[in-house]
Amino acid sequence: MAAAKMTMRSFRNFARCEVPTFASGLSPRMLSTFARLPEVHEMLRKTCRDFVEKELKPVAAENDRHHRFPKQQVKKMGEMGLMSIVIPESEGGLGLDSLAYSVAVEEISRGCAATGCIMSAHNSLYLWPILKYGTKEQKERHLKPFMDGSIVGSFALSEPGNGSDAGAASTVAKLVGNEWVLNGTKAWITNAHESGGFVVFATTDKQKKHKGISAFIVPRDSPGLSLGKKEDKLGIRASSTSNVIFEDCCVPKGNLLGEQGQGFKIAMSTLDGGRIGIASQALGIAQASIDCAIDYAAKRIAFGSPILKLQTIQMKLADMETRLESARLLTWKAALLKDGQMPFIKEAAMAKLAASETATFAAHQAIQILGGMGYVSDMPAERYYRDARITEIYEGTSEIQRLVIANNLIKEYGLN
Repeated sequence: MAAAKMTMRSFRNFARCEVPTFASGLSPRMLSTFARLPEVHEMLRKTCRDFVEKELKPVAAENDRHHRFPKQQVKKMGEMGLMSIVIPESEGGLGLDSLAYSVAVEEISRGCAATGCIMSAHNSLYLWPILKYGTKEQKERHLKPFMDGSIVGSFALSEPGNGSDAGAASTVAKLVGNEWVLNGTKAWITNAHESGGFVVFATTDKQKKHKGISAFIVPRDSPGLSLGKKEDKLGIRASSTSNVIFEDCCVPKGNLLGEQGQGFKIAMSTLDGGRIGIASQALGIAQASIDCAIDYAAKRIAFGSPILKLQTIQMKLADMETRLESARLLTWKAALLKDGQMPFIKEAAMAKLAASETATFAAHQAIQILGGMGYVSDMPAERYYRDARITEIYEGTSEIQRLVIANNLIKEYGLN
């Protein structure tokens, strides 16, 4: 890991020279990125790919089969800087940009989608809102201890009854003396059983509806906090998912994140950036599906030659690759816009929509190319298919992404 740490220091040094200018729209760096990645990002990609080959691929199937959290691998990712990749150096993180984050999540997910999910949820949904809205004291207590891979964090927004209606939070928080007391249940919480802390959204003023929602930092050992059973999921099984239950759960008054009533804004801005992470996870699954399909088609002999030479197989591969490259460019554009502090909500939604549906499509086609071998766990294609499905659901379903895209498009035409 000493070599990995040296590489990460190299990333930092090189990244300091990679300062884009956005005053006139797309910078030279942004334009060149659509042809090839900048050198620092290629270095990062290679480092992540090497790590995947040595550390993740050999254990991915077993971790999936046994629903086993990749604790050792996540710790190593923390040592590499991947578990704090977008956190500034001044806060103890690696200090790279959103494009680097996208590249890293894709490569990790290419080897193990569940580990990519763990990394994405931790960086995008736990660290980022605390970085953005937290006080100096909150960052010291709830950000810095979570950056070395020894502890992961979670984001608790969804509830059993609200689904895509994020503004209908039934979990409530009341200020009693110097403590906030939370009551309610959060559902589908990624990393819940390994989490050391949660960013939780609760209603503090029912009269104000979504403007009455506030955000809180809730440590795992807070009195009154308990976890439900681990969900037996279709895919991403190495990442735990469960309910988080608050029964007179007490946290200090100072654990309010941002201002009272700012919770919905915090949640939505967090999810906007998080969609770049999910798109990147989906890209990794799609790429792994293509890798698997080509490898099998090159070796499988039928009618006297590899099936890779059959036009029907080539048509499938062409469609898979075209959709993947299109989704990747959308994802990179969203990341670059975010880095340039330009509007990116529509582009992030487009990236997540395109990449997630591409992941499902590519995994499906991989199974078709493998035939019967694609339907058994001896080959990874069936796992890719199971893992791909969640990318169309969490952090906003495909249906919600289409609404976000359409609403932003209508605003662009001044018709809202």
